[in-house]
Amino acid sequence: MDPIFFDGGAALWRVALSSVLAYIGLVAMLRVSGRRTLSKMNAFDLVVTVALGSILASIVLSRDVTLAQGGLALALLIGMQYLVTWSSVRLPWVRRLVTGEPALLLHRGELLPRALRVARVTPAEIRAAVRSAGLASLDEVEAVVLETDGELSVVGRVEGDEASSLADVTRPGRRADRARRAP
Repeated sequence: MDPIFFDGGAALWRVALSSVLAYIGLVAMLRVSGRRTLSKMNAFDLVVTVALGSILASIVLSRDVTLAQGGLALALLIGMQYLVTWSSVRLPWVRRLVTGEPALLLHRGELLPRALRVARVTPAEIRAAVRSAGLASLDEVEAVVLETDGELSVVGRVEGDEASSLADVTRPGRRADRARRAP
């Protein structure tokens, strides 16, 4: 019969020692890999973070995974994440593949129903984001953008046609390369 509450002192010492060593190794690897490894998360970053947690749990709790095997798994995952982020900075197609593109949901005070449907965002959520930005009316808003990390950005109305912060935002029915001209 498997013990439920206590499996002996040796098992506890193994968990304690592997927890401390795995934690130190993970923190060291994350420091070496740079700030981007745990930056504000998009879907790709979330997957990496969950996978790191899963590997750490396996190292700590599984008797079948040695500290060396777990350390190698952590190092490989962090290395692959570093390679992908390094590539995404240099190759636009990798960036689009990994992080997606921001999407325009409201433009010059007008909700974009097709974009809202595709993004699965309600008009009420747009109004809440506008209120959070301290604006009282949608007419005061140049744009609301669904960022690649899931956050809604509100850009206040600008004079003329210059909205350079919207250069990389995809408008419904347009590709990002055509949308580089201010929307």
